[in-house]
Amino acid sequence: MPRFNSLVLEEQRHLKWRVLDGLEQVLMILCGVAITGFSILVMCDVVTRTIGHPWLWLQEATMTFFIYGIFIGVGAATRRNDHLYLAVLAESLTGNKRLFFELFNRLVVLGVAFCMIYFGYLNFLDGFKSLRMPSMTPLSSFYAAIPLSGLLVAIFTIEQMVNGWNNGFASNGHADEKRSAL
Repeated sequence: MPRFNSLVLEEQRHLKWRVLDGLEQVLMILCGVAITGFSILVMCDVVTRTIGHPWLWLQEATMTFFIYGIFIGVGAATRRNDHLYLAVLAESLTGNKRLFFELFNRLVVLGVAFCMIYFGYLNFLDGFKSLRMPSMTPLSSFYAAIPLSGLLVAIFTIEQMVNGWNNGFASNGHADEKRSAL
């Protein structure tokens, strides 16, 4: 029986470094934990409010799972190339035009990642001035997800840019077969 090694599709392997496969697996597991925790806590919140004995900390915990799930998911989606960008235009081109559009798309994503790191860090520092109720935890515990997500997006975008520059952005065969079938 073959051993499970990676979540990376073979048609995208040329854009990935194997050393980051473990990080991608951890991110996908954390996304699963976050969405499961969010769903269970929302259900518990509804039930406890319905029976007239609400647990006040549930909303805070639910919000934490939701926020971290979203921002960890952004990093995972970037690694998996599942985020929104001008893929259709770039995939329809070949040669230097494709290289330009693929690099341009990833430079825009990289710019957004750097903004997330910088402004997310400023929000993180500012978050120590406000507290969440009822735990009295600084809002920085929420804001920490933003620069963390920006860092993940930057790492994965740089990975794709370097490997795309060296190996080309087009996959070796599957994309060409799909395009010719259409």
